[in-house]
Amino acid sequence: MNYCMKTTVVIPNYNGIDYLRDCLESLKECSYEDFKVIVVDNGSTDGSADMVRESFPEYTLIELTSNTGFAYAVNRGIEAADTEYVLLLNNDTKVRQHFVSNLEKALDSDERIFSASARMLSMADPDIMDGAGDYYCALGWAYAYAKGRPASKAGKARRIFSSCAGAAIYRKSILDEIGYFDEAHFAYLEDVDIGYRARIKGYVNVYEPTAEVLHAGSGYSGSRYNEFKVKLSSRNSTYLICKNMPILQQLVNMPFLMTGFGIKTVFFVLKGYGKVYIRGLLEGISLGYSKSGRDKKVRFTIRELPNYISIELQLLAGIVRRLL
Repeated sequence: MNYCMKTTVVIPNYNGIDYLRDCLESLKECSYEDFKVIVVDNGSTDGSADMVRESFPEYTLIELTSNTGFAYAVNRGIEAADTEYVLLLNNDTKVRQHFVSNLEKALDSDERIFSASARMLSMADPDIMDGAGDYYCALGWAYAYAKGRPASKAGKARRIFSSCAGAAIYRKSILDEIGYFDEAHFAYLEDVDIGYRARIKGYVNVYEPTAEVLHAGSGYSGSRYNEFKVKLSSRNSTYLICKNMPILQQLVNMPFLMTGFGIKTVFFVLKGYGKVYIRGLLEGISLGYSKSGRDKKVRFTIRELPNYISIELQLLAGIVRRLL
């Protein structure tokens, strides 16, 4: 592995030509920072790949023949990376100065840190937070910390449950240990899943406020709520639980999970996506208990019991944090 450069930035892209050029230009403007860039194009038909090839020849372009989803695309970029760290970045972002180096410093500070999530600001209004890493709770809900709040309220580094893969750095040696992003997710919650798996092994995830990035949001799916996003998110929410929670922990949390999914069902019924949401939940359970799902399930070991207890306490605390 080449440690001359610490970091490879991996950008998955699917028909993102409206955003991608600005994203790549902002990386070029990161003064005094030395890193590699890999763009993984998911079979775009809008000329994105040609634009990268012609305008950014110094960057590596991996072209896939069809839209294979976020997880598959970033895994191909991670495989191609030969650096100590891998930084995942959405195509609808623009980074600010010292973005990469400040994320590197976060991982440099402690070998137990698996990932560091950047300070994501709304591109439409940079004074408003788009996210500061993710939390997860026993209701079965994952949510972005500080989303929609004034940016001044999210200025302190902290531990989080998992990093938002839209702008986050990962330690590649731990990725090699716990496995890459689960491609069965296709998109949505794959970052919570991989952060969860790292937590089970005793690693931690942090939020690094000095690494700032502007995020357009909904650049992939096109809107906050749509059938594609609702179905995949609900499917992956139950698949995530089947994979990472031992049966006993599932039983302990069942009252909370039933409450959480019940609330979400009512919410999406009112939004007109009730059937889609329920169908996704059932597909996630089916996937989790299928042969491929069972093969991917994280096996419980008594050695990791303290980590499971720590996670459970965070899941319970996450309910309070979410309600507040």
